[in-house]
Amino acid sequence: MDEAQAKTRLEERRQELLDIAAASDEARAPVELDQSRVGRLSRMDALQVQAMSLETERRRSQEIRRIDAALARLAADEFGDCLRCGEEIEPARLELDPSAPLCFDCAGG
Repeated sequence: MDEAQAKTRLEERRQELLDIAAASDEARAPVELDQSRVGRLSRMDALQVQAMSLETERRRSQEIRRIDAALARLAADEFGDCLRCGEEIEPARLELDPSAPLCFDCAGG
């Protein structure tokens, strides 16, 4: 994968994640505890949905940070180099995940 393709894929994925985050804001909102309007089981379901949504958002934010770091490596002409050992990251690994910061060996593969 060349750097232009990697940059395009990273930027597209980043925008996709931001769009999903904007669309799911409501699921992360605080759960209303008005017992006259919502039964106990409904509140428990709402709390579970909220917890799952918060975890999903945490993972989404983590992926955005990985993408931002990969874009910074692209700008610094360091894309494709393992952050730990400095060797080239396998092209197949970058094809699968252009934001991968480590080669297969350093990632514990």
